[in-house]
Amino acid sequence: MTHPLQTRPLNICMVSDFFYPAMGGVESHLYNNSQCLIQRGHKVIIITHSHGNRRGVRYIAGGLKVYHVPAVIVYSNASLPTFFCTFPIFRQIFIREQIDIVHGHQAFSTFCHEALLHARSMGLKTVFTDHSLLGFADASGILLNKLLKFTLSDVHHAICVSHTSKENTVLRAALDPHQVSVIPNAIIADQFRPDPGARDAAWITVVVLSRLVYRKGIDLLVAAVPHICELCPRVRFIIGGDGPMRINIEQMRERHMLQDRVELLGSVQAADVRSVLVRGDIFLNTSLTEAFCIAIVEAASCGLLVVSTRVGGIPEVLPRYMVTFAVPEEDHVVEALLEAVGRVDDRASHPELAPSHFHSQVKKMYSWQNVAERTEQVYSKIAHLEEPPLIERFRRYYGCGLVAGKLFCLVAAVDFLIGVALAWLWPKERIERARNFDRAKYAAIVAHNRILANAPASSFQQPDHIAGF
Repeated sequence: MTHPLQTRPLNICMVSDFFYPAMGGVESHLYNNSQCLIQRGHKVIIITHSHGNRRGVRYIAGGLKVYHVPAVIVYSNASLPTFFCTFPIFRQIFIREQIDIVHGHQAFSTFCHEALLHARSMGLKTVFTDHSLLGFADASGILLNKLLKFTLSDVHHAICVSHTSKENTVLRAALDPHQVSVIPNAIIADQFRPDPGARDAAWITVVVLSRLVYRKGIDLLVAAVPHICELCPRVRFIIGGDGPMRINIEQMRERHMLQDRVELLGSVQAADVRSVLVRGDIFLNTSLTEAFCIAIVEAASCGLLVVSTRVGGIPEVLPRYMVTFAVPEEDHVVEALLEAVGRVDDRASHPELAPSHFHSQVKKMYSWQNVAERTEQVYSKIAHLEEPPLIERFRRYYGCGLVAGKLFCLVAAVDFLIGVALAWLWPKERIERARNFDRAKYAAIVAHNRILANAPASSFQQPDHIAGF
């Protein structure tokens, strides 16, 4: 049976605090998945918070429309929770863009939770994608899990980026596993081609590209680097990324006099990631928790052997011959690196370890077109669902806990009443509908410019603003 909305393109709104110009896996996922959904004929917009002087509406490559909503940033690029204050502007955007489905990303995103709540008060279909793992014992995990349970009690479907992440989310939010799908991240493999000539044959180079925060296991990295440098005179490190624990790495380098063997690059732009990776032989990931580590996929596509801690969903990401796993302890990380150093010396006699073979295998395994197709199937699955009565929504919220359930019902009731008031003050008939982006005209202009510049055609490009206002 064909679902009603499957026969026409959908208007989709992606919402998250985490989007360009900030860098990370969530940002990359939103951009590339949105571009592929646009190519499949859907209309996609993104709502995120303002970044510096970047406010208002901007178009980026491919005609992707981004709303930068003014907000106060409180921690790690997440905006200040306001519960109801974003409802008027979100409602204006949803009606103006004639949105069918609101898709929130990342449990740490305030905009995501608020947009899903407001969308449900307006009767829109909702989807949530979780990109992280959270514990159950620490105070922050307990509070965020309760918030996540509130949000996911009334969404139509959830998506996780790995099976481990799915198990974690189902437990945290007490969800029906049948209402959660697993759709992994991906990369644009053509942007991560090996370049054997870029590496320095005199060294075995270990590359680290990561946010320098505790969750990424920087303490392990700081402890392991001096031992490896002492045991292997030919090994050097290139460390890219920034964060509060950068000072720990700098102090380690000074203390052990490793300035000539530990290169610190600072923050690395997305366009420069490949040029850093192809300089290396081994990619090191020391994360303490990870739902899906897209960095190791990029590294493998560039032909690097991968050494990673065995945590979260990482064992699901790459074939066993591409990666050496370690327990997240100093001695085990050192042993895994030593094993990988030995494999680098033996690569010439093992065709399956050739960088070109790594690249071809990763290209077969991961593509954003496949991610977009599977996401589209989720949209089609929920598009025909009937809207439950308000009392059913309250019943779901009430089951979230003895005290929290009553509080959540109160929040949902107030949000619904605000929606009624907004509908009376600003009827949707009086809200001007936005014009759709003319993709045919855009494609003609791009083709004309390529002819003038004599540039090769490419189906993807890094975000490059074509207009802003």
